[in-house]
Amino acid sequence: MAVESEIIHKMVYDIVEKNRDMIDVKGPSLDNFKKIVPTLIDKGIDNINFSMFSEDMRRGLLNALGDEYLKKGRINEAIKAYILAGNRKKLTTIGEDYEAVGLFSNAIDAYRLADNKEKLEHVGDKCLEEGHIIDAIKAFKSVSATEKLVRVGEDCMHKEKWEYAIEVFSAIDNKQKLAELGDKCLSDRQIALAAKAYELAADKSRLSALGDTCLREGLVQAALKAYTLAGNEMMVQFIKENFVNK
Repeated sequence: MAVESEIIHKMVYDIVEKNRDMIDVKGPSLDNFKKIVPTLIDKGIDNINFSMFSEDMRRGLLNALGDEYLKKGRINEAIKAYILAGNRKKLTTIGEDYEAVGLFSNAIDAYRLADNKEKLEHVGDKCLEEGHIIDAIKAFKSVSATEKLVRVGEDCMHKEKWEYAIEVFSAIDNKQKLAELGDKCLSDRQIALAAKAYELAADKSRLSALGDTCLREGLVQAALKAYTLAGNEMMVQFIKENFVNK
């Protein structure tokens, strides 16, 4: 590996030296480097030392590598090259390609790397419209689109998709909605989800009431957990003394 690295380094150095006048006057010309791109592709981007290049030349070569990886269908490596080159336009294009075939999660990842907030909101709206709730949440969270996240959360509540709703309202720290959501979960007999929503809402009163409900129904462990989360030491002690290991 060391010998191979030295050979590649020398090839690159020779090209730079032979074309130094042209590079200094006209800027970098990637045509002079195309002959070594296949070798660099085989070597792998993580194993290439670009330190001998100017910043413009380094970016140009990284973009050339990204284009070549893309042609070969090696998307992840192409993305890595474009990230290192700071090529947001190419990252956005990859996102658009993913979006076109319905791979929304991948598209969102690419748009995030490109820091393309407009595209993230657009794909979030599209995902919500088409029922891809998880991807809509992911897109809107990426751009802190609070109003749209509230809309997603309320839609999830309406459709009784409790876990998604909890994720949304906890992401925007909407304690009022979390408390309301906990009530709905309790009405639906989703005890664990109700406890989670009340805990995230920091609603100790509701947690204690949940503990009472669980205890009345003989759900001792659920009651113990609810009282513990509520900080209700008296009821925790009562359960431990009278029910646990009895």
